[in-house]
Amino acid sequence: MKPVDPILPSDIDAYVDDQLDTARRIEVEAFLSRRPEIAATVMADRSIRGELRLALATAPIHGRPETRDAARRLQGALSRHRIIHSLQRAAAIAMLLGAGWVANSTIGPFTPSTVEASTPAPSFVDAAITAHTTSKLRETMPSQTEATSYDTAGIRSATAIVMPEIPADWRVKDVQIFPSAFGPSVEVTILRNGGERLSLFAVRPGNFAVQQAALTRSSGVQASYWQIGDVAYALVSETDRSDRLRDEAQTLADTLY
Repeated sequence: MKPVDPILPSDIDAYVDDQLDTARRIEVEAFLSRRPEIAATVMADRSIRGELRLALATAPIHGRPETRDAARRLQGALSRHRIIHSLQRAAAIAMLLGAGWVANSTIGPFTPSTVEASTPAPSFVDAAITAHTTSKLRETMPSQTEATSYDTAGIRSATAIVMPEIPADWRVKDVQIFPSAFGPSVEVTILRNGGERLSLFAVRPGNFAVQQAALTRSSGVQASYWQIGDVAYALVSETDRSDRLRDEAQTLADTLY
């Protein structure tokens, strides 16, 4: 991927204030997706700042001046608090990582087992499964032409969605754009291993989150889904291959950093 300018505290402040253009906002969100501890603080600041803006915008003109002044001072102090808080959390994480390294050397590496999601999957997973079913229907209609060009730059320019890199041994069969509640979504039909069919789905679900790949089953198919910033992804398959599907989803997610 192309080099990205370093994310500065001023970029974080501008992101909280909704003052970034689309390209820089995506870069900041990618940065936050790799630092959940900072992302949590930023999202809290966005929530507080939104409440302050609402209060200042809707307060009667005859309201107490000292109350409005206090709100403005609190709004200005958020940036300083955010930086200090982030540094404190980073120091704590560094200590935990050091303790984990010692434990790993003493006890041995810990290998997590693959588990399926115990909570209901997000709604965008249902949209991914629907897109998967629709793409199968398109294959039965000779009048529906397939678009085999997987142009990630073009998709990003048109939808503001960053798509992952596809492994060299996968073949893109079709790329389609679908409508969704928060803008366009992308569905990519993929063939692998002599014809095994997968669907890669990406959409803006309307919230900001950082989530590792998880598994779910629905309507006779299984999906591994994850989210980075304000873009969510799902890899859908009709083959019973849970462990492998999750690993492949994580491989795709890693190409986005």
